[in-house]
Amino acid sequence: MRNRYVNLAIILVILAAAIWIDLPNNGITIGNFSRTLDIILGLDLRGGMQVLLEADVPQDVSIDPQSLQDARTILENRSNGLGVSEVVFQVAGTRRIVGEFPGLTNTEEVISILKETGQLEFVDMGDTPLAEGTVIQTSQGGGTVTPVEPSPTSEVGQPTPTEEPVIWQTVMTGDQLKAVNVTTDSLGNYEVAFELKPEGRDVFAEFTSNNINKYLAIVLDKRIISTPIIRNAITEGSGVIQGNFDYDSANALAIQLRYGSLPVPLSVVETRVIGPTLGQDSLERSYIAGLIGFAIVALFMLIYYRLPGAVAVLAIINYALITLALFKLIPVTLTLPGIAGFLLSTGGALDANILIFERLKEELRAGRNLQTALDLGWKRAWSSIRDSNIATLITSGILFWFGSTYGASIVKGFALTLALGVIVSVLNAVFVTRTFLSISSPLVKNSRYKFWFGI
Repeated sequence: MRNRYVNLAIILVILAAAIWIDLPNNGITIGNFSRTLDIILGLDLRGGMQVLLEADVPQDVSIDPQSLQDARTILENRSNGLGVSEVVFQVAGTRRIVGEFPGLTNTEEVISILKETGQLEFVDMGDTPLAEGTVIQTSQGGGTVTPVEPSPTSEVGQPTPTEEPVIWQTVMTGDQLKAVNVTTDSLGNYEVAFELKPEGRDVFAEFTSNNINKYLAIVLDKRIISTPIIRNAITEGSGVIQGNFDYDSANALAIQLRYGSLPVPLSVVETRVIGPTLGQDSLERSYIAGLIGFAIVALFMLIYYRLPGAVAVLAIINYALITLALFKLIPVTLTLPGIAGFLLSTGGALDANILIFERLKEELRAGRNLQTALDLGWKRAWSSIRDSNIATLITSGILFWFGSTYGASIVKGFALTLALGVIVSVLNAVFVTRTFLSISSPLVKNSRYKFWFGI
């Protein structure tokens, strides 16, 4: 009996946390960590922009399919790092990538970042810290150099000497970076931490050991994006870039370091603005349909199963609140297919309760007492619950895995919400329904148990 009430206390704590997350609030802030807890709507419900990108190479040049897939992944990572977490990219045919930006407002900035080819270099600046945004020429070649003006003539008619364009020495390129993250120092100041591959570690160790208190520029497409000073020798293959960063600027630098290069140059072929009117109408209809369906099912459960039916209704409400909280915490981008996956998993959650109740009724009809019937009913229902939900999870995994294929990306949201719902529903049946039944069943007098259990 004591374990039942301990379980109930745990359920109530989790439920209270879920309700707090589900209610409108300002999000979570812990130190320097901050997260909003808004429901993220997809393009079909929120409106936004759809962008078609095409490989910027001659038509007769074939493109490696893996390069296009890698470009899609990099684009997705870039956009997610910029805070556009709802963006979905999918490969379209052999030369194109389609990007969807729900609710996006500053499209020009993001598109300009997405289509950059990005050659990242670490350049030796010596004692000359050039300003951010300066375009330079490096030993890697390319870049823009300011044209040299015609040489003026001296009084004797001889041209005066002119300065040759400076070619800055590239120490290392971005392909030697292994990992880049935003961190904070002991005072809470933001910095960019990086880790190098073995070859890059050796090069960096030698260079930084010989150039302490010198400047090392980080250059993207020959344009300086940062010029940190070398404070110490970096011999372990990892270090930090310090500067007057806030989180956004540090994160922007980390994105450029992490995803500075695309394997295929891309150009914007078409942009299309999608309005949310149809999506809002569909969302409202989905809400109404869900409420009507829940009311009908709840009424059926109360009439047919009575006390267990009331337990099932409470368990389903608990399931819905926890699942919605997970959607907001992860976060999950809700689309119409995603809502369909959630509603389908709700049906599965109810199905698990029905299996338990039917087994319970069989044991009660066989003359078992309530506690024995509860234990046997659960054990005999568990195999069916387990097998059916494993099959659903396998199907969800297959749908999600192949969901990035062109024309099938909408099933990814469906697969994700269905899988999350199934996992929560199984835990709900194992923990919540069983606890509620074990607490409520002893309250029924043995002489009336047939009525309360719908027998």
